Amino acid sequence: MVPVDQGGGVMRADLLAEPIADLDAALAAVDAFDQALVAGLLRPHPDRSAALTDLADAVAGTPLAARVAEAAEKAAAGAAGEDHFVALAAARTALLGSVHDALMTRAWEATARPRGAEPPASPAPGGQEAANLLAAARSYLSDLARCGWQGIDHDVVSGSAQIVSAMLPDPALRRLATLLDGFATELAASCPGASLDRVPARRWADLWARALLLTLPGAAAASATGTATGRLLPLGVDVQEHATAAQAQVHAVFEPADGAAPRLLRASVSVPKPDTVVGVGIWQLLRPAMSLLDAVSEGRSVNLTDMPVTADGDLIWSDEHAQPGEPADPFASARVALATATDAPTAPLDRHPARIAVPVFLEGYAAQKGDGTLTFTVAGHPLAVDTDRIPTAGPLTPEAVAASSACIGLLRWDAGAYRLQPLAVEKTVRKNTVAIHAGQWAGRTTDKAGVKAEKAATDAVTALRERAGRLLRK
Repeated sequence: MVPVDQGGGVMRADLLAEPIADLDAALAAVDAFDQALVAGLLRPHPDRSAALTDLADAVAGTPLAARVAEAAEKAAAGAAGEDHFVALAAARTALLGSVHDALMTRAWEATARPRGAEPPASPAPGGQEAANLLAAARSYLSDLARCGWQGIDHDVVSGSAQIVSAMLPDPALRRLATLLDGFATELAASCPGASLDRVPARRWADLWARALLLTLPGAAAASATGTATGRLLPLGVDVQEHATAAQAQVHAVFEPADGAAPRLLRASVSVPKPDTVVGVGIWQLLRPAMSLLDAVSEGRSVNLTDMPVTADGDLIWSDEHAQPGEPADPFASARVALATATDAPTAPLDRHPARIAVPVFLEGYAAQKGDGTLTFTVAGHPLAVDTDRIPTAGPLTPEAVAASSACIGLLRWDAGAYRLQPLAVEKTVRKNTVAIHAGQWAGRTTDKAGVKAEKAATDAVTALRERAGRLLRK
């Protein structure tokens, strides 16, 4: 947040530490249901019956109450059908959505920023072929719930293959197809479930419930879109890297050309990658897809003209609608523009605690390290810093964060508490203030360490391309 003497308000870190009413009860109901899915819902069991009842009780008094109560009763008796599993998935998603909303409300109170309007509902697509494929996906996911994670085997998990193959050619179904494919691959790698020492109950229940709700007509429809014309001021880059994929998400303040209030927007690019391309090497795969990464490295704004943007704040990036702008220091943007920028709204199915990523600016804090954990003391109150999220694809390090005097980051919620993910920091080096960004090497870099790492990554990518070329010629 902007310091008071610069026209803003100090972030209320004390609010982030205060308990939120009924939050633990909602999460406990979700956890109990997730444990019921571990063992499966094929046969009656007293413990599973209690977990299902708790889930139904948690949504009593809501429009879901009657359907979930019936579904819980049927599932407890081992007689649940597809509609009952959909109701249970909806109840679980609604509970986590309420947790998300409560946490976001607290974050808004702490940052004193205006909140965004709710995004409009998306229209439901039609088509008999799509309806049949959605029904097949529901049947598959219902079978998974009956077996439970401890009961899965390759025969059960492989049932998604034909469904995914049939869905992929249809753009309207590709979102669900990708989710099913990734989920099934993860389950297959863990078969047989009976031999698992540890089951990722929350994660698999998240994937199961989300996939099941996406089989409902209209749930997977694209978000409503508009256009954005104005100036985009990048704040920082959140980098996610996995063995076979990488993503860069740029968080930025957008100043509309018509003089409307600034708002927070995101622009993302994702690419597949070989598992041998890691760290700085991922930028060579990401750069060609989005010119915004060059602007981030150069410290420039970007002028947008009719750039497509979803109602929930995601730019559908197209270089045709973007032009390099004037120099724009992210820390200057954070100090001046961030405090008044409207937060992007969240789509209904995206309301989940894991999706919380609120851009914030901090300075004047004290950093302490203890037991391997870094903590910022903000206005006398501790805020944990999640240094594990700092990517290896840039010059930002936990040591730099610990020595910093100002930080641009994402406020997240994990393991029962708010945590700060650093995106960029300012620190003093030889009496000079130096900025270090996680996405500093996203475009071309003249930094010695960046050039060295880039060369090593280039050699690896070149070797892989030559090998792929030889294989194709054969």
